[in-house]
Amino acid sequence: MRSNRATMRAGVSMAATLPMIAGALALGIPAAHAAGSPARDTLKGSRPAWATAKADKGATSDSAQVKARVYLAGRDAAGLAAYAKAVSDPGSPLYGKYLGAKKAQARFGATKAQVAAVTSWLRSAGLTVTGVTPHYVAVSGDVAAAEKAFGTQLHNFAKGSKTYRAPARTASVPAGLKGAVLTVTGLDNAPHKATHDDELPPPDAVFKNSGPFSSYYGSNTASTLPDAYGHKIPYAVKGYTGTQLRAAYGAGTYTGKHVRIAITDAYASPTIAADAGRYASKNGDAPWKNGRLHQVLPDSYNSTDECGAAGWYGEETLDVEAVHAVAPNADVTYVGAASCSDDDLLDSLHKVVDHDLADIVSNSWGDTEASQTPDRAAAYDQVFQLGAVEGIGFYFSSGDDGDEVANSGTKQVDSPANSAWVTAVGGTSLAVGKGDTYQWETGWGTEKATLSADGKSWDGFPGAFTSGAGGGTSKTVAEPYYQKNVVPDALAKAENAAGNRVVPDIAAVADPNTGFLVGQTQTFPDGSQQYSEYRIGGTSLAAPVIAAVQALAQEARGGRALGFANPVIYARYGKRGVFHDVTDNPTGSGLAVARVDFANGLDAADGLLTSARTLGQDSSLSAAKGYDDVTGVGSPGHWYVRSYRRH
Repeated sequence: MRSNRATMRAGVSMAATLPMIAGALALGIPAAHAAGSPARDTLKGSRPAWATAKADKGATSDSAQVKARVYLAGRDAAGLAAYAKAVSDPGSPLYGKYLGAKKAQARFGATKAQVAAVTSWLRSAGLTVTGVTPHYVAVSGDVAAAEKAFGTQLHNFAKGSKTYRAPARTASVPAGLKGAVLTVTGLDNAPHKATHDDELPPPDAVFKNSGPFSSYYGSNTASTLPDAYGHKIPYAVKGYTGTQLRAAYGAGTYTGKHVRIAITDAYASPTIAADAGRYASKNGDAPWKNGRLHQVLPDSYNSTDECGAAGWYGEETLDVEAVHAVAPNADVTYVGAASCSDDDLLDSLHKVVDHDLADIVSNSWGDTEASQTPDRAAAYDQVFQLGAVEGIGFYFSSGDDGDEVANSGTKQVDSPANSAWVTAVGGTSLAVGKGDTYQWETGWGTEKATLSADGKSWDGFPGAFTSGAGGGTSKTVAEPYYQKNVVPDALAKAENAAGNRVVPDIAAVADPNTGFLVGQTQTFPDGSQQYSEYRIGGTSLAAPVIAAVQALAQEARGGRALGFANPVIYARYGKRGVFHDVTDNPTGSGLAVARVDFANGLDAADGLLTSARTLGQDSSLSAAKGYDDVTGVGSPGHWYVRSYRRH
C-alpha cells in the first residue's frame, strides 16, 4: 500500500526518498561446505526460549512457507564491537575517532566472497534468494529447504493461547561459513513487531482535550474539586511548548545549529509538513527553514491494518514537532519503515547508518524484552555498533507500562531500549512554573481516581495504575561497563549475580498530565480533515526531547559528534548542575493534578469525565535519590548543555 507523499508547505521541504545501495554484491563463489555437510557451526539464540519440549505440538508441514534473513557477521564482528566501545569511551585514545560510512563498511562489513558463499549455500539447499544487502541475505522457500539449510527441524509450539512455528533445536550453518553468519531470523513466525510508546488517541479520528487547564504548572487550582493528599490540586497543563521545555532543560542560546537528527517510525504522515509548519508558527517556535525537514520513505508499505498505520502518523507528528521545539535549528530527517515489523524497522536503521543520515537518532517504539528473541537482538546490536563507529547515537523510549506486569503479566524491560549500545530514555512528570522556571520533576507513574457521583470525593483515591515510564533490570543483557559503580547493585544484580543492564539511562518529560502540546490534521465526525491541537505524553515524548537536548550539547561542543553517548553520560553523573536528580514526591506533600476529559474525545455533548491523576507512582518502580530505574541518572540539568563546551 502506498502512502501519499507530502509536498513543500509552510517553508518545510520534503526530500525525495534516498535510494538503497544499488546492485547486488558479487555472487557465484562456491560455498566451502554445501548444505547438509556434517560439520556445522551453531547460531546461538536462533531457537526462542518459548520453543520448549513441553510446548512442542509436532512437526510443521514440509510444504509450509518460510521467509528468513541471514544476517552477515562481516569481516570482524569482535573488532566492530571493540572499535565501537573505544570511540565511545572518553578514557580511550580512540575516543571520537569515528569512521565514515564507507570506511566502516570496508573495515567491518561482509566481503564479496562471504556474501557469495552464503548465497551459494542457501541456494544449494533449495531456498530462493529474494534480496541481498550489505547486512543480510533474504530468502524464501518451504520448510523442508529451510530445515536442510539450517540443520534443524521446524515444529509448531504453543505460545500462550496460540501456536507458532520455531526451530526444535538451535539452527546451524556449515562449518565453512563460521564467522560469516551472524544470525538467522524468520525461522520462527511469532509476531515480531513494535508499538509506538505514547499516550495517543487514534489520530485518524479527532481527539481534543477539555478544560479547565493550567498554562504552567499550578497556575489554575481546582478549587471546587475535592482535596487530594490533603490539599487542593492544580488542573493539568494544557500542554508544554518548546519555550517551556527549553528553559526546563537548560537550552540557553543553543538551537542545534548544524546538527542532524533522524527520527525512525513506521509509515509516514501525509500532512507532516503542513502540520509541523503550522504548529511552529502558532506556538512560538522558530519557523522551519527551507530544506530542514526531509523524509526518507520506502517504495511501498505493508501490514497497514495489523500495525494500525494511522496511529503511527501521530507518533511521527509528536517526534518531529518535539525535536524542532527544543532544537529549532537542527536538520531533521524522518525515516519511515515499511511496517511495524522488526525487519522493516531494522531496514530504516540501516538506511541511517549506511547513508550517514544523522548524528542523533530518536526512536519512540519497541516491544517487551520477552518478545525480542536473541537472533533479532543480535541484528539490532550490529547496526547500533556500526552507528557508534560512525559517531551516530541511538535514543530509545523505555516504554509506557512501568514494570510491564499490568501489561504482560511479567516484570520486564522493553527492547531495543535494553540494548547496551543505545541510550534508553525514561520519563518524568515535569513542573514548569511561572516565567518558565523549572520547579521539580518526579518519576512518571500515574494512578487514576474518578470523581464520585456526588462530586465530594475521589473514588478509591489514589486509584489504579494506568501508565508510567518503563524501566528495570534486563534478564538477558549483561551489565555494560559504563553502568558499573553508578547503578546500585540492588538493581544491577536483581536478575543475575554477575550484574545485568538496567534501564533507563536518562529521562525527560513524559507524563501526559504534564505533557506536550502537538498539532495534527485529524478527521472530524463530519468527515472533514482539520488541524487541531491536543496534549500528549509517554516516553515517545521523552525520547525526541532528549535527542534534541543532545543536539544542543553537540552544538555547544563545537559541532563534534557525540556518538554513542552512554559512556559520557555516566562519566558525568554526580557533577553539580549537570543532571536533575529526580525523585518521587519532591515536595513531600503528595502530588496529583485534576484532569477533565470529553467523554467522546471531541466535545461536551456526551458529558465530561473528571479524575485525579497522581504523579510519581510508577508500578513497582520508583524514582529515588541517585540512579534509579525510572529516570536513570536523571534529567538534563541547568548546566548539562553548557558543560559540553569543556568536553
